[in-house]
Order: sequence, then structure tokens, then C-alpha cells
Amino acid sequence: MIVGIALSLPSFIPSMKGPKILLGLDLQGGLHMLLGVDTKEAIKSKYKSIASSIKYFSDDNDIVIDSLRAKSDGVSFVLLDNTEEKKLDEMIKKIPGVIISKKRDKDTITYKVTLTKKEIQATKEYAIKQAVDTIRNRLDQFGLSEPTVARQGKEKILVELPGIKTQAEEQRARELIAKAAHLQLMAVDEKRADQVYNLSKDEAASYGDVILPSARDDKQKYLVKEVPILDGSMLTDAKVGFDQMNQPVINFSLNSEGAKIFGDFTAKSVGKHLAIVLDNKVYSAPVIRERIGGGSGQISGGFTVQEAHDVAIALRSGALLAPVKLLEKRSIGPSLGADSIKASMIALMSGFVLVVLFMIVYYGYAGVIADIALIVNLFIIVAVMALFGATLTLPGMAGIVLTVGMAVDANVIINERIRELLREGKSVAVAIEKGYANAMSAILDANITTLIAAVVLYAYGTGPIKGFAVTMSIGILASMLTAILGTHGIYQSLMPNIERAKKLKIWFGIKVK
Repeated sequence: MIVGIALSLPSFIPSMKGPKILLGLDLQGGLHMLLGVDTKEAIKSKYKSIASSIKYFSDDNDIVIDSLRAKSDGVSFVLLDNTEEKKLDEMIKKIPGVIISKKRDKDTITYKVTLTKKEIQATKEYAIKQAVDTIRNRLDQFGLSEPTVARQGKEKILVELPGIKTQAEEQRARELIAKAAHLQLMAVDEKRADQVYNLSKDEAASYGDVILPSARDDKQKYLVKEVPILDGSMLTDAKVGFDQMNQPVINFSLNSEGAKIFGDFTAKSVGKHLAIVLDNKVYSAPVIRERIGGGSGQISGGFTVQEAHDVAIALRSGALLAPVKLLEKRSIGPSLGADSIKASMIALMSGFVLVVLFMIVYYGYAGVIADIALIVNLFIIVAVMALFGATLTLPGMAGIVLTVGMAVDANVIINERIRELLREGKSVAVAIEKGYANAMSAILDANITTLIAAVVLYAYGTGPIKGFAVTMSIGILASMLTAILGTHGIYQSLMPNIERAKKLKIWFGIKVK
């Protein structure tokens, strides 16, 4: 009891240090969003990744290919030397879930690489799961307490952000969630770079290029190769730093595979430009002066410190394989949360007082003992939730109200068994001991079956249902502890007083001859 009160006090007294219960969206206000995932873009990204692998393999093995394209329906290219067919086929077949189609023409072979239906479905499914994990990781690093991120339906994601109160906080959170954070290192088309302002998108595509805008200047454009050298899937870390002009930059590191690809490309491309692209915007396109080893690079683009910090978070947590779009948004003000808390507290206190009064009137001093167990039970629920950093929601409050009624249920069973034995003429000591023994099986059966239901609700439920299940589970376990061990201990300590009592009506609410 003392431990429970000590651990629960910080939740009731905000100025006290210690673990506190976190309030959910419905109690403290915040932001509710429903996001849609564009899984078609995940397929395009998959094809781009396959194209990058084919390009690196062909360059590394001196296999001459031409017209490499990565489109929404597959990867196509022309093998100019058909003697390399076997070697290239062996490499492509190592990529899981692909189908190879070929068209022969004298010495050349036109390839078309597509994904199987099963692989397309698996890629879409993974993109949604990855989006849920990525958004959750970003929000955790953003510093929000207990954000809710859960899949809803086939291609939707529910996001709830408690504590978001200002427009600026809301905007920053939305940008962080929606940021694709897709990093690509792309070769600039040196032959046609000066024609970029005269080319259409279709003309650029015919050369295997894309036209990308500058992140610094909307009027500036870059002509880069459509198939990237490597992408953010090979990134291992991203941190905010400062350049020689004391401007914020983002320093990134690549894994061993990315470092090798990056080192090999820069060694072959000295004197050429390398575009550093983030979310289809070119942040810089420096000239490669020498081979860059170590697998590290830098993104500079006139960031503020906060922007650089948020981009670094997005890069570290991983790029979104498929972009997300906002389908629904609701802002819940703190005043609504305060009203919810007030209404819940009225319901909790009303239920608590009625149960306490009923137990005292019907069972006498035995009811008082049951009420003490009920009070301890409430403190234990709050203490455990605070200790584990659980979030209290409105359904959670409903769970606590329900627990108040259920918590005395075990004591009702025990008290009725004790009454039956006293009516049979058993002594007080025997009646109490046998009363607890006889009631044990009924108490365990009732509470364990309810606990199983609560665990299932937590495992398969979302947001509000989980909150209800958490408080129910903790309440059931706490009530079993207080009702079976707690009240039994009180009876044993008060046994001499009970045995000396002339009338047992004041103790158990019945007349005994």
C-alpha cells in the first residue's frame, strides 16, 4: 500500500518528481490524423533499386548495356554483347521475385525485368508496415509522449499525437510524418547539362535522364541520370553538423555495400558532378575531385538548425518506401480533454462512493475492510501505469470505473462464504479461514477468464481498446492481490478483537445465535 501510494502521488501532484501517468489524446488534447499510403510508388522505388543493382553489376564487370530505364511496369535495357548473357542472367536471377523477358536482335538482347504478382503484393504490404514503423520512429525521436501509430484497413495509417497544442507544433509534426526522406546520389548528365532549360521531361527521359529542381532556387534545374548511383536504403546514420561557414549541414554514413559503390563511382568519375538529391530536390551537385572512401557524405542546403535536425531524424528513421497523404485531420483542444477528465472523475468518484457506502451498510466492518482494499487497489493501478509509462485514455478511465465495481466482487464472495459458515455455528477464526479457502476457486476462475479477455483485447485492439484493456488487466491483478492477500492479512491482525466482540452483526452484518 505504501509503495503504491508513493508511486502514484507524482501523477496526482504535477510538481512532484517521479514516474507519471501519460494522458492520451482524448484527455489532454492533440492531433488526430488518418493517412493514406500510395503503394504504387513503392513498386516504382523497387524497380529503381533493381535498375541500380544492374547498373553497378554491369559497370563492375565491364558488361556493356544501353537504354537502362526504370518505369512503373518494370526495368528495361539492351545488352550490347550477347556473350555476357549468362553472367548477367545469373546476377538478375539472384534478385528475389523477378521475371526476365528477352527479345533477341542479332548481337543484342533487349531485357525486360518485372516483378511477380506475389512479389508486388509483398512489396506493397512491406511498404505499409515500413511506413507505420518509420512514422513511429520519427515521432519517438521528435520527443512526443506516447504517440499512437497503427495500421487501419488495407492502406491507411492512424496517427494520434497527444499534447500537440499550437499550430507550429502541428505543422512541424505533419511535415516530419509526410517527409519521404528519400536520399539518392545521382550522376549529372555532363553531355547535356547545359541543355536542361531547353529539354522537356519526355526528351530528357529519351536520354535516360530526369529534370530535378534545386532545393535552394526553384528556377535552377539539374539534368541527372534517372537511375541513381545509390539510395538511402544503404544509409546507416545521419547527424547535424556545421560547415566552415558555421551553417547547419547533415553528415551521413553508408553501410559497407554503399561505401564500396560510392568509392568505385567517385574513382571513375573524377572531374564530374555528383548530385545529392533528397525527396527529388537537388541540394548540391559538387565536382568530384578525387575518390571518396569511407562511405560518408554531406548534405548542405541552407537549412535552419531545426530543419537540419528534422531531416536528420527522417533520414535516420528510414525513407518512406511509399509516400503518405493526409486523408483526415482533427484537432482536439485541451478544453475538451479537461471536460472529459472532469466527466470521468465524476463517474469514477460517484461509482466509488456508492460502492463504499453499500459495502459498509451491508457488511459492516467487513465492508470497511473491503473498502480499504478498494482504495489500495486504485493506488496500485495508478502506480503501475505510471511506473511503466502507460497512457491513460478515456476508455482507460472507463476501465478504472468498471474495476471499482469488480474489485469488491472478490470480497463479496469471501464475505458471503464467511457468513454462511458463521450461520452454521463455526467459530470466527474457522469461518474466516474456510471462507477464504472456499471462495478461492470462484475468485480465480472469474478473474482469470476476464484477464484472458483483456489480454485478447490488447493483442488485437487498437488505440482506445488497448487503453481499456491495460487498465482492466492491471485492475484485475491488483484486485486479486488486495482482496485475497490484503484483506486476509487485515482479518488475521484483527482476529482477537473480532473474537471478543459480543455482537458479530457490526463485523459481518448478520445476527449469529
